[in-house]
Amino acid sequence: MKKVLGLIILLIASQATLTKAQSKLEQDRAAILALGGFYKVTFDYAETFSPDTAYRNHLQYHAYGYEWAVVEQETPKKIVIQHILVTGDSSVIKHWREDWVYEEQNILNFDKSNTWKKTKLTPAETKGRWVQKVFQVDDSPRYESIGTWVHVDGRHQWQSECDSPLPRREFTKRSDYNVLRRGNRVYLTANGWMYEQDNQKIIRTADGDKLLAKEKGYEEFTRADEAKFAFAKNWWKQQQPYWTAVRQVWDEVYAAPATLQLKGKVDGKPLFERLFEMVDQSIKEKWDAEKSKAAARKVIANYLEKTV
Repeated sequence: MKKVLGLIILLIASQATLTKAQSKLEQDRAAILALGGFYKVTFDYAETFSPDTAYRNHLQYHAYGYEWAVVEQETPKKIVIQHILVTGDSSVIKHWREDWVYEEQNILNFDKSNTWKKTKLTPAETKGRWVQKVFQVDDSPRYESIGTWVHVDGRHQWQSECDSPLPRREFTKRSDYNVLRRGNRVYLTANGWMYEQDNQKIIRTADGDKLLAKEKGYEEFTRADEAKFAFAKNWWKQQQPYWTAVRQVWDEVYAAPATLQLKGKVDGKPLFERLFEMVDQSIKEKWDAEKSKAAARKVIANYLEKTV
């Protein structure tokens, strides 16, 4: 009898643990899905400190825009959110993308010079954690990092650190550093969500890393009137099939090498220009998925350096 009672107690305890784990996973998913929606976004960045007393902080950066965060894919352990930037009543840009993957074992770490290196994480490193994979406007890699969603005292927050290329706001303007080490915090607010950053601007050479300056950043997403995005909805409805095909081609690329290196330009044009040019043709000629993938695969291959 005591043995049976012990087994019952063990079963109840196991079930309680399982229910708790499921509840935490659902809380995580709900927080990530809450990032989707229609927003006004403000961007504020300011350099705060440099170990070099002769260094002069660059001017503060402030900008704003309207962004639609579209939940493109939702499965129990993966959520894909595509950001669409609205710059006018009839002006729309495919912006960055974020994939959230639960207990992802492979992560691309940015090194420098358009080079990323794949790292395999252990089960202990991934247990209960989410990888946020951030991609460029052409769905090429930007950065990936892993962290735990925390839900406490009414606060829902995810935090991580990783290396990345220079931010778009400085990519064509500065060459005095080559790596941005991002301290990322994503948390929900009463009216949307905040992407807060504590960044380090790093000079990376064969001799190691040197800190140039530190930076504080805030990207605040405040819910906006959905009516402002009517044109963007129609625009994305036409564009979406092509970009789904492009994303599938990139999945093939990411699955292959341990090291991924991209060329900055081919024949004077960056990759995003080539892929953006093709989307209009795909719509006009009504390409199917296979034709879009074949065309994208050919273009992307031209920008791949030798990988190992």
